[in-house]
Amino acid sequence: MVDNKQDVNLSAVLKAVSDSTRRALLTQLCQQGPSRVTDLANVYDMSLNAVSKHIKILEKSGLVTRKTIGRTHWIEADLKRIAVIENWLSELKSIWALRLDKLGELMETGEKNE
Repeated sequence: MVDNKQDVNLSAVLKAVSDSTRRALLTQLCQQGPSRVTDLANVYDMSLNAVSKHIKILEKSGLVTRKTIGRTHWIEADLKRIAVIENWLSELKSIWALRLDKLGELMETGEKNE
């Protein structure tokens, strides 16, 4: 049975990381720590508006948080939400492991019957 909330969370995270610019921003934030929006815009030679749009998608998915100090917006990676991707991939991996085990059993049975 599909948990609707978890499915929505997974979709939001996958959508957020589906764009190469957002992946690069997230990687930058993981490597450098909290950064100002203006600094991120300078690194990627993008307008503040363009970077802000990408950051808003990352925020909506829960992959980054924003802290405002005065007029400065600090963006920080929050990778707790990556767990929804890890859980989903783990489920897929266990399904494939079961299928491979079953295939192995069928092959062994076929060899014994020959």
